[in-house]
Amino acid sequence: MENKLKARLAAGEVSLCIGLRQSRTVDIGPLVGASGFDSLYVDMEHSPIDFETTSAICVTAVAYGVTALVRVPGHLGQDISRVLDAGAQGVILPHVNTPEQARSIVSYAKYPPFGHRSVMGSGPATAYKAMPLAKVIEAGNADTMVIVMLETPEGIANADAIAAVPGVDMLLIGSNDLCTEMGIPGQMRHPKLLEAFQTVGKACKKHNIAMGIGGIRGDTELQTQLIELGARFLIAGSDTTYLASAASKDTAALRELIGAMKK
Repeated sequence: MENKLKARLAAGEVSLCIGLRQSRTVDIGPLVGASGFDSLYVDMEHSPIDFETTSAICVTAVAYGVTALVRVPGHLGQDISRVLDAGAQGVILPHVNTPEQARSIVSYAKYPPFGHRSVMGSGPATAYKAMPLAKVIEAGNADTMVIVMLETPEGIANADAIAAVPGVDMLLIGSNDLCTEMGIPGQMRHPKLLEAFQTVGKACKKHNIAMGIGGIRGDTELQTQLIELGARFLIAGSDTTYLASAASKDTAALRELIGAMKK
């Protein structure tokens, strides 16, 4: 199945992604697409969502034209290969600090000659159609995305070396964890964080890979600045934040209405 997100990024387009932490049913895929998102990621790092549910969400999302990604809890090879075999079109790896970690991750996510991922054969990625093994491997390597998250000062310092690792498709800045590690939690406009954004933007441009941003929501001025720095992948929010935001807005309006009627 074509990775539409990868194609959009290759064309230089800005893509929008939503994180899933509480959604458990397959209709979230088409709902996300109808809401205007290009991709979703199942957050297995910060939620109890299991592999079976993750697979069902991914397979359905892809069928509706939404690129399905999974943020795995760590760097274990069995987690990476398992979610890819289950239908994810890419993996997001948290807390990547060194090029050695990035190379190890690529080895789990890519087939030879780029890595050492075990070949399952036909599955969600091939729509269960029988294909020559060489074609399965070629398509899998071409369409599978490896997205590494930089969430510490060490990761930012090594951004250029990590971006240079063959098989890495994107450097994704985890803004909340990064600013917390920097001792400036929640200060999204702090000069130290802006400098980190600039460092990653230069590394991505130099090595011709995508730059992604997570954790920046509702600040269009800052988002515009980040796009100008080269960001092409924006995690706009999560299912929980959108539900709470929309629900709070409506309940506040209704409470105001009820209060006015009592006067």
